[in-house]
Amino acid sequence: MHYYRYSTAEVSCCYKYLLFSYNIIFWLSGMVLLGVGLWAWSEKGILSDITKVTRLHGFDPVWLVLVVGVIMFTLGFAGCVGALRENICLLKFFCGAIVLIFFMELAVAVLAFLFQDWVKDRAKDFFENNIKSYRDDIDLQNLIDSLQKANQCCGAVSPDDWDLNEYFNCSIENPSRERCGVPFSCCVPDPAQTVVNTQCGYDARKKKPNERPNTTFSKGCISAMEAWLPRNIYIVAGVFLVISVLQIFGIYLARTLMSDIDAVKAGYRF
Repeated sequence: MHYYRYSTAEVSCCYKYLLFSYNIIFWLSGMVLLGVGLWAWSEKGILSDITKVTRLHGFDPVWLVLVVGVIMFTLGFAGCVGALRENICLLKFFCGAIVLIFFMELAVAVLAFLFQDWVKDRAKDFFENNIKSYRDDIDLQNLIDSLQKANQCCGAVSPDDWDLNEYFNCSIENPSRERCGVPFSCCVPDPAQTVVNTQCGYDARKKKPNERPNTTFSKGCISAMEAWLPRNIYIVAGVFLVISVLQIFGIYLARTLMSDIDAVKAGYRF
């Protein structure tokens, strides 16, 4: 075997700019998500009074947008600057973070499959807690309405779960006009209506059980989502596969570029 020493060894421009292009998309996407999240908070007045965050008892979807935006922005920035400046520390940070996220996704998928009953119970608790806070946050309200309309479901287990909300509960002390009702997203859509009737859920739970399926969805969202997954398993698997391939590709580019940089710094290449 013969070894050759090249004093003019260079870092591969192909890998360098491929990694930069790969990361610039995530960096810009992270900036967009951060902008959207901050704009949503400004519309709610949270930026002027940050203590409002602690007053929200349900899940605020903007938190998810902000967290994903911060992660994408940070990793995209580290990858872009690391590739352009050939900075080993930033590239190691980028590569290590992607590897960590990849194995976390894999672990969550495996654990969710192995502990399905536990996941179902936590999902039920999560949904019920957010039903209680339905009117507290407009983004949460829109999220629940979208989920119920898309899956043609109502409540976590049944429409009676809306008794947990102070506006919809059936207690005599409740002065709300929505008492013993459900949100409009629980209503069976009427094809003849071109305008959404936001009052269609009024007094829905005062009706006899055999009359309810004609006007409102009777299936809970937990069971609806359980039924949705087997029907769309190939779509879910395809999305997971695409994300995994993109992550592995980013790891490969970062590792290859780091190897080139180390070879140049050492002053040799085989």
